[in-house]
Amino acid sequence: MLQSLYIKNVALISETEIVFDGGVNVLSGETGSGKSVILESINFVLGSKADKTMIRYGEQEATVRAEFLVDENSAAANVLRDYDIDCDGTITISRRFNTEGRGGIKINGAAVTVAMLKSVTQRLVDVHGQSEHFFLLDEANQLKVIDGILGSAAEKIKKELSLLISDKREINKKIAQIGGNEAEREQRLDILDYQIKEIEQAALQEGEFERLTARQKLIDNTERILTALSSARTALSDDNGSIDGVTTAKHCLNSVSSLSEDYSKLYDRLDSLYLEMSDITECLSDFCGELSFDSREAEEIDSRITLIKSLFKKYGSDETQVLNFCQKAREQYNLLSDGADAVGKFNKKIADCNNKIYGLCKKLTDLRKTAAEKFSGSVIEELKSLNIPSAEFSVNFEKYDENSAELNNSDGSDKICFMFSANKGEPQKPMSKVISGGEASRFMLAVKTVLKDVNGISTYIFDEIDAGISGRTANTVAEKFINIAQNTQVIVVSHLAQVCAAGDSHYLIYKEETSGKTVTKVKKLDVQSKIEEIVRLTGSLDTAASREHAAELINQFKK
Repeated sequence: MLQSLYIKNVALISETEIVFDGGVNVLSGETGSGKSVILESINFVLGSKADKTMIRYGEQEATVRAEFLVDENSAAANVLRDYDIDCDGTITISRRFNTEGRGGIKINGAAVTVAMLKSVTQRLVDVHGQSEHFFLLDEANQLKVIDGILGSAAEKIKKELSLLISDKREINKKIAQIGGNEAEREQRLDILDYQIKEIEQAALQEGEFERLTARQKLIDNTERILTALSSARTALSDDNGSIDGVTTAKHCLNSVSSLSEDYSKLYDRLDSLYLEMSDITECLSDFCGELSFDSREAEEIDSRITLIKSLFKKYGSDETQVLNFCQKAREQYNLLSDGADAVGKFNKKIADCNNKIYGLCKKLTDLRKTAAEKFSGSVIEELKSLNIPSAEFSVNFEKYDENSAELNNSDGSDKICFMFSANKGEPQKPMSKVISGGEASRFMLAVKTVLKDVNGISTYIFDEIDAGISGRTANTVAEKFINIAQNTQVIVVSHLAQVCAAGDSHYLIYKEETSGKTVTKVKKLDVQSKIEEIVRLTGSLDTAASREHAAELINQFKK
């Protein structure tokens, strides 16, 4: 449920905080007092588009913060965990927007995008205003209502449909690769054959280019390397070279090594040095002997490197990519060379996919029809209680068969239309063409009453959907709100005295002048103030009798 709403610098609101309760929360006030600002603030923090005009005149930034209490295993909490955002049963959303068109959104202190925000809030709050009548009248949206009732059963089939359609798409891609006429396929085969032979004849090996370039570098520097090796060997092994010097030093120390352990250790070190230098000299001689090449080897390496570079330029940046290109080319060559047969096989696979898709579509249709029949019956009962006694409502499904079915849509093949009649003796017609504004308000309330336990939403917000309703029907509307509020928090903006009387908590939206500026304020009403507000809504004079009538109205809904 929405526990609290903090608003700062939005339209005429300077700063206010509303603490909501469970049950039915009613917002009322004079026309123009700022009720719509409260709703706009809620929509803003839920993810609606930001607008600079919402910022209070003279201020630089608007801020709205909403705090929700949720079950730790609720859908909204699970979405937050998917985003690696902690949720211990409280979800705090803060959103700001400044005059430069910039803003920020945080959920439980973590920065999020608008898309992430909406993915959370759509599982928390459902806002219903008069504009939603148009949503329900749009036939494209009516199927969503039925699928919402089916829930996971519909989603499971839709996922299966999506996988089959994806498979079919991949098969069509392969057909497209084969595509064209015989002459075009032959032309493509010639190109592939040339590419395959060019790569195969090169007999390319993994890591070959790196080995060849290393050998080429060695050949290019042979003279410099040989000079360095020979000079090092000469310095060690020639007459009066380093080895001779170490030999002389050994001879000198040998004569006194027995006189002291220190001299003995120095002798041993010289002996080790002599052995190491002798080994180095031998290695230098071996390297000099091995360092040979002929001009033919250099030419062969140059030619091979040039060939490999050419392959890299055409088919990939290294040996692996070139060899992978060759493998794919072989696969495509085999596919094209058997083009006619392959197309036939692929078309058979598509036909198999279409058969499976059609079967799933029929299964989904059957589920939808069953849900729609039950839904229609429940809505009719609600409409009758809302003073449309002759209401008739049904969901019309457009027929389809294997030839006319839509087999490329994961939503299935159904096209539906809500059919409605408010008057006895009148046939049902598409609801969008025959329903009036007042009937649409009651129809939407009937739908929400039927769906109150289906979608898992914890807060319903109704924005003056009781417009055009009065008399006995107003009582029924109030009772509907009470019914919905048994399991779901209800926040309703209303002008009906009956709805206000039925509220568990009542908030008055009003304007006052402060320091030469008009500000909108919110006040939670006590019992006496609530009675005064109901008297105002009924248009009665403030008398003892009117107050007594208002009190009786309140007590009526507490029974």
